Amino acid sequence: MFNLPRKTISIFHRLSSYIVMYKSPSFLRVRCISTTCSDLSQSFAYSYLIDKFGFSQQSSLAAAKYLRFKTPDKPDSVIAFLENHGFSKTQIQQIIRLRPNLLYSKVENNLLPKLEFFRSRGVSSPDLIKFLFNNPTILSRSLENQIVPCFNRLSNLLQSDDKAVKAIKRYPFLVTCNFDAYMLPNINFLLDNGVPESNIRAMFLYHPRSFVMIPDRFIEIVKEVKEMGFDPLKMKFLRAVIMFRKMSKTILERKFDVYKKWGWSEQEIWEAIRKTPHCMDFSEETIMATMDFLVNRMGFKPLLIANQPSVLCRSLEKRIVPRGLYAQELLSKGLLKKYTLSGLFDTSEKVFIQSFVNRYEDIAPELLKLYKKKVDLATGGKYRTRKL
Repeated sequence: MFNLPRKTISIFHRLSSYIVMYKSPSFLRVRCISTTCSDLSQSFAYSYLIDKFGFSQQSSLAAAKYLRFKTPDKPDSVIAFLENHGFSKTQIQQIIRLRPNLLYSKVENNLLPKLEFFRSRGVSSPDLIKFLFNNPTILSRSLENQIVPCFNRLSNLLQSDDKAVKAIKRYPFLVTCNFDAYMLPNINFLLDNGVPESNIRAMFLYHPRSFVMIPDRFIEIVKEVKEMGFDPLKMKFLRAVIMFRKMSKTILERKFDVYKKWGWSEQEIWEAIRKTPHCMDFSEETIMATMDFLVNRMGFKPLLIANQPSVLCRSLEKRIVPRGLYAQELLSKGLLKKYTLSGLFDTSEKVFIQSFVNRYEDIAPELLKLYKKKVDLATGGKYRTRKL
């Protein structure tokens, strides 16, 4: 037997509680802290997760180190509570996989008050299930210290509980993020740079995630947008901030390359962005398919589209294709001599029907059916985005 120094023996004893298991180089690694994996695999919690949820051994080991219950009473009550409030078995399984410590929750004192709070603020049961499933961390946060204060601040910002609920539905992590660290500094910087509070509220309601960011980077983006010549008083300023906020430089360059394939110069692309920042919001495949239809099928010049980039923000399948095909039918029948890019695609559906369908109902009453047929053809999948 080797005679090891006492110090070395002590180190081995301390390390014995840190066991790392590998099945393959890409396999999930499980680190067992303060106990051995062997101990965990013999625990009631380990068996419970496998039997109740069908967890793998590795997932059960990873979760069991946070759980020490020895009877099914408390976890069963949590599962029953979630089931009674409309969560499916699949949803419950995923929630527990992400937040296994919820199985320790006290139903009456912990979980129920949170659901009652959101319902008291106008959240419907289906919406509540959806955003709690998307961010189950909400269920493990303090109602008094986190959820209520955060919701109230959102409600004050948006001037309505109803709007606060809509924002949370769009981005459930609003309730659990650090408002003072990742939202308030960004909003204050916009205000300091002349962005109207009403514009901030309007954009926050529909794009809440874009305002949650490390302030240093957000401030850089705002400064860059201002240097590009965008007016902080106009909504385009915030649209540009949001566009650059969610798009990496690499992705932006790839979209520039798509437009360049259609003959746009870099300057023309930037001019299009200044006119309509969200013309860059779409995937490269969608941009390519839209340009292809407008240029090759409809016959519009690429530079005309560059001068009216708002058209690129219209739905290819629901608006551009059906209206475009319908207008070509009118041309072929001699009912229409010409059409403009904005007249076809930038008008509302009501105005389009009045201008291009109803005005011909005495001459050709079948035109409305024809237009609906074009809509069905487009949305049926024939004109979907294609790979570059």
